[in-house]
Amino acid sequence: MKEIKDIILAFEAATRQNKRSALATVVHIEGSSYRRPGARMLVTEDGEMTGAISGGCLEGDALNKAFLAITQQKKRLVTYDTTDEDDAKLGIQLGCNGIVSILFEPVKAEEHNNPIGILGDSIQERNASVLINGYSKNNEMHYGTTSFSLLPARVQEELDAMVSQVLFSGISIHREVMIAGNRQEFFIEYLQPPVSLVIAGAGNDAMPLVSLSNILGWDITLVDGRRSHATAKRFPGAKKIWVGKPGALIHLMETDARTAVVIMTHNYNYDLEMLVALKDSPVPYIGLLGPAAKRDRLLKEMELKNIFFPDDKLRTIYGPTGLDIGAETSEEIALSITAEIMAVMRNKIPIHLKEKKEGIHQPLL
Repeated sequence: MKEIKDIILAFEAATRQNKRSALATVVHIEGSSYRRPGARMLVTEDGEMTGAISGGCLEGDALNKAFLAITQQKKRLVTYDTTDEDDAKLGIQLGCNGIVSILFEPVKAEEHNNPIGILGDSIQERNASVLINGYSKNNEMHYGTTSFSLLPARVQEELDAMVSQVLFSGISIHREVMIAGNRQEFFIEYLQPPVSLVIAGAGNDAMPLVSLSNILGWDITLVDGRRSHATAKRFPGAKKIWVGKPGALIHLMETDARTAVVIMTHNYNYDLEMLVALKDSPVPYIGLLGPAAKRDRLLKEMELKNIFFPDDKLRTIYGPTGLDIGAETSEEIALSITAEIMAVMRNKIPIHLKEKKEGIHQPLL
């Protein structure tokens, strides 16, 4: 999601400077590849690149293909194959033993439904959405980056059940469909809103957590009872900063299934109030800074007040917060916390990748 945001900002800047641009999107891969379908890169006519479609091995040639799309104002599909000796002669070495198909699209700023406009619309709300990229390997008919509602009626009929499947499963798919006698291919991408991170606590140790989460593109809300600590000057990466008691602030947080809360105020009573306020929230992650004994004490005190977390909600409490990576400094602790949040949000059990038996990424269905 951060890559999409960066691309949108880069396009807006290019438009203000009257620079033309093209969007490159990975639409299909066979075998392994550094980036997956849905990876994007914006290229301006003066060679500025935002985003990435590979680990750096394709960007040089992709730059030339993007220039061609800008000059011709025409969509263009390019496939890079590591088994192709001509690619090797050109210096295109993927290093991942895969075949990568990339669609290059010129972006016309005057058209609202251009690829960047579609990307912008897809991330406006905090709801899951579907983005469609249609292309053909047999002809030059490419629907490109679009939304379901903008496709022709006959194409919508073909894709309707598939789009519903993606929204239900939360898994992107790739499909081939015959349209008017031509084989069209569609990458139907599932997009989730960015993680919304609520940090309760404006101490110095929250600064690296805000900074790292901001790099990841998460939406950050900082809450604290101390007006002297919770300031934009101390936390420039926070999207929202609220000062007050948890009971009064919980209604402003707009928590959902993509929200994580980390409680790190170093004030026991404030931590307790925040935990009580979160009892009926839909958040899948509540991190408690401090030892397990503190967690147990907080929960015990809630029980004495006849406030109980249901069993399924208890599983969302991660105290002590973070993964065991030997973290000591505030920066290292921030890394362990963000890694754990990411694993929870993506329903992953952290392991060493070298111990994984199957591929790193789940293949498209």
